[in-house]
Amino acid sequence: MSETPHNLVQAARDNDLSAWDQLLQSYQLRLFAYANGLTGDRQAAFDIVQESFIRAVSHLASLRDDARFGPWLFAIAHQRCLLHFRRTRREAALAEGDRDAPEPESGEPDPRDAVLSAERAQALYALVDRLPVPQRSALLLHVLGGFSLEEIAGIAKVPVGTVKSRLHHAKRVLRGLIERENP
Repeated sequence: MSETPHNLVQAARDNDLSAWDQLLQSYQLRLFAYANGLTGDRQAAFDIVQESFIRAVSHLASLRDDARFGPWLFAIAHQRCLLHFRRTRREAALAEGDRDAPEPESGEPDPRDAVLSAERAQALYALVDRLPVPQRSALLLHVLGGFSLEEIAGIAKVPVGTVKSRLHHAKRVLRGLIERENP
């Protein structure tokens, strides 16, 4: 993942709106792809990106190393995704399986198609969606976010060995799913 210029983060810290705009432009698609890939819910992913930037604006003073802005922002988004899972699990328990049918897609192109080839993205994401959340998270952070193992460990707050294991199992399971889909 390319490093965020120190002066851009410093300018944002000094309340420079154009710096915040540049940071938003730089990270919004990757954050959306990560949140959407993890939650499988486009609207929730949009909300998570917005909430992540709101938190980043509020807590930028707590960032000790400006060069770590990207991993720090993804860690915020990761925590927002976990909150989303907790909320939806609670709501599902309250509804006791009495869910409304999901609304049909609006027909808009999915922004994560820009990250992967448009032709194969939908099929690949359908397979990725079948991975357990920890494996899916590690894979999306590594592939879409371009984060190192150490950065993913920091974002997910787990040891590097756990990240390696999650990536290994995610790739193994994905390979098996792809082989079953394309005999």
